[in-house]
Amino acid sequence: MNDEDHEALTDDDAMVTALEEAAAAPSHGDVPIGAVVVHRGRIVARRHNERESSGDPTAHAEVLALRDAAAVLGDRRLREASLVVTLEPCPMCAGAAWASQVARVVYGAADLKAGAVGSLYNVAVDRRLNHQAEVVSGVRSDEAAALLTGFFDELR
Repeated sequence: MNDEDHEALTDDDAMVTALEEAAAAPSHGDVPIGAVVVHRGRIVARRHNERESSGDPTAHAEVLALRDAAAVLGDRRLREASLVVTLEPCPMCAGAAWASQVARVVYGAADLKAGAVGSLYNVAVDRRLNHQAEVVSGVRSDEAAALLTGFFDELR
């Protein structure tokens, strides 16, 4: 059976997996953000934030998932891939998506304070850069926002 024999994963399906990843992050003190990389209709990487658990300020879910996907696929260029993340990527993560040349960035909740693929900046479609990606926003946004709100409510 080859890749064409499998039904392609929808953005909604991929976001369900990203939400599962996000839900795992608070168990080690991290903000509940999850990301998956979908390549040719299948998930090739899935991660959640690990900044607190690793002590690494760059251990955002998106960066970790993109690194894993590049390793799995054996190529730093993820031109046929979608990055699916529960919260709109920050400038660092939008830059990582740009550097990996993903075809699409799909996110759930908007980030009005640091969002860099539409809310505050829009790295994904900036024509001054040598690569642009399609952006899909709002996929299961209520669920993604609820995870974040619940996490921060418990901290207060």
